[in-house]
Amino acid sequence: MRETLRLAVTAALVLAATAPATAAAAPAAPDCAGLAGLRIPASVLSLPTTGGLVTAVSVVPGESCRVDAELHPVDPAAPDIKLRVALPLAWNHKALMFGGGGYNGTIPDVAANVPFGPADRPTPLARGYATFASDSGHQQNPASPPSLDGSFGANDEALINFAAGDALKKTRDASLFLIRRAYAATPTEVFFAGGSTGGREALVVAQRWPSAFDGVISAYPAWNNMAEILDLGYLTQVLSRPGAFPGPAKQTLLYESVIKACDGLDGVTDGVVSNPGGCRFDPRVLRCPGGADTGPACLSDPQIGAVTAMSSPFRWPYRIASGETEYPGFPFLSGADMRTPFLGFGTTAPADPMPVTSGYGMQYWDQWVKYFLTRDPAHRALDVDPRHPGKWLGRISALSSIEDRNHADLRPFARAGGKLILLHGAADELVSPYSTSDYYERVRSVVGPRTTDGFLRYYVVPGANHANFGTPAFAAGWDSLTALERWVENGRAPAGQVVTDLAHQRTRPLCAYPEWPRYRGGDPNSAASFACAR
Repeated sequence: MRETLRLAVTAALVLAATAPATAAAAPAAPDCAGLAGLRIPASVLSLPTTGGLVTAVSVVPGESCRVDAELHPVDPAAPDIKLRVALPLAWNHKALMFGGGGYNGTIPDVAANVPFGPADRPTPLARGYATFASDSGHQQNPASPPSLDGSFGANDEALINFAAGDALKKTRDASLFLIRRAYAATPTEVFFAGGSTGGREALVVAQRWPSAFDGVISAYPAWNNMAEILDLGYLTQVLSRPGAFPGPAKQTLLYESVIKACDGLDGVTDGVVSNPGGCRFDPRVLRCPGGADTGPACLSDPQIGAVTAMSSPFRWPYRIASGETEYPGFPFLSGADMRTPFLGFGTTAPADPMPVTSGYGMQYWDQWVKYFLTRDPAHRALDVDPRHPGKWLGRISALSSIEDRNHADLRPFARAGGKLILLHGAADELVSPYSTSDYYERVRSVVGPRTTDGFLRYYVVPGANHANFGTPAFAAGWDSLTALERWVENGRAPAGQVVTDLAHQRTRPLCAYPEWPRYRGGDPNSAASFACAR
């Protein structure tokens, strides 16, 4: 087998030799054959495991050597952590880890781009990065909707691997061990990039292991996971009430009404609300006569209540161990755009059993109640009231200390030389941009504005939704990886950045929060026609 691998690598290197160089440093070729069947000692990992094993090695001609491995748990009943490392045939001496999404359970594509990545630049692997990722310590049931299988939560070690982020450090340590063995060298820089759950994971590594990564890209991060779950549980109950669910036609009505009311606040009518902070929309302007449901051209009183609940902060009248007290709610635009119904309201009301046509967040809540909270797969999620959890309060509080990764003192990360880029879409349907703004403000308050500006940049992209899902008003594309490289390697902080709308062939200035792009005249499809304003 090893001789076959050597021949395959040799042939692939011949193909790669004709390609242009992707890095200034002399590229290095991996010893793929030497990794086949390799054992990963538990001693090379900083967190407890019983070691690991390389289970497969293969070659993608002209690109990379793919290494699959498993890390074995301490608890024999817990699942393995399955990971994959892509070793480019022409290595640039750098490495990048990808985060996951939802409940994870599958290994992210190691040949993919970073969240909100550009269309006109190579992916990290194509640039010569050694890339790696894992399933975070459990394997999804193939019969479940993607990233919506929470059944692993019934096992404590699997839950800690996922929710507290232990699998991230285990994966990082094992992957760097394999990279060092393959190239006989240590990466000069190690980066992390992720969105949603992966964005949360990006903040976890900066908080918990400040010297493990040199640079981090965190997009639409679900950092206060428990706080959001409680809000999602409340919204699930609201939307399940008789007559409260706004169907697809009413969601379209809401979206178009918000656009009509707020689109021009930035100086140009282009289908993008660039100044969401100035958008003051009252859904009661859509009220049906008498408040009854008289058809798709208006909202009934129960539907106005549901829309208002989604866009309002949710506060709970009890203390939880993480210290969180509320979730800030979602913008009116989020969840109402029927181009992405799965991430917002869904197309049908929540019920028991939970329909796969309900919103993603409602299905996420359903799985959490069954496997994280009650650990009873038969438990009805609609029977748990996040406002008055009764006997479940103690469990909710305990889980909050694991799931809310809300440590705002990032000075150790800054002192280690780490750089952090935060990104969020202003029309996100699944993770509130208000939540990321809250975390950013906490960091500035704890660390101080000057120190924060030395290692962190935060951007809110108008019109962008969650992960460019479906057909958003603005499909964000930005080369954050190059910006991060220049910051880490040369001390050049991002400035004058431009974000591209990949769906509509237009550009906008990427404004550092709390600024937003205001139209000042000229071609409305050009970033040069806008200036960042407060």
